[in-house]
Amino acid sequence: MSGLSLEQFAYQVSVWALPLILAVGCHEAAHGWAAWKLGDDTARRLGRVTLNPVRHIDPFGTLLLPGLLLVTGAPFLIGYAKPVPVHFGRLRPARLGMVLVAAAGPAANLALCVVSLVVLQAVGWLPELPGRDWLAETARKSVILNVVLAVFNMLPVPPLDGGRILTALLPPRMALRLASLERGGIVIILLVLLVLPSLLAMAGIGFDPADWLIWRPVGWIIDGLMTAI
Repeated sequence: MSGLSLEQFAYQVSVWALPLILAVGCHEAAHGWAAWKLGDDTARRLGRVTLNPVRHIDPFGTLLLPGLLLVTGAPFLIGYAKPVPVHFGRLRPARLGMVLVAAAGPAANLALCVVSLVVLQAVGWLPELPGRDWLAETARKSVILNVVLAVFNMLPVPPLDGGRILTALLPPRMALRLASLERGGIVIILLVLLVLPSLLAMAGIGFDPADWLIWRPVGWIIDGLMTAI
């Protein structure tokens, strides 16, 4: 467990688990709700327009993957829920509907980030009570997780939300070419974010795509929200 005692490991799990389950669950529920309001009630009929995390948990993406990252001491924690089924052909208007449904997930994460920042500030006003530090740390993890999920999902490569937004905005021929990445897009993203930095380092090039694509935007967004709140 990367040098952590059992008590420390249990604490880390406790402060990460609730924010992660809420973040991925609200993300998927937001997709389903937006689709429902724009003409496709598939997610609603399947019981996916709900904040009940049990409806959204994916055994690997929500539980096993984050657990493995935590146990191995990875520098980041990420996860995903069961994708909400959306029939984009039923959305009205079609292209704008696709944009709005795709954007709803990251928007829900940013809303959760704002709520977490408010909770974090409110905790500072509380007296020294049992659980106060745990609540503050959980809110802090929630801020980071939700912004990371929002930024990551807005990368312009299918099947991520940013890729679907770009597909809806491009001319038909270009949109079809981009949409063809739906199956392999996540592999491309992981190669760019995780493998490419190592290859560049071996060549003596100190460039980390994740720093520019994920961590810097995450920092800018958090700084901006903290200033606004």
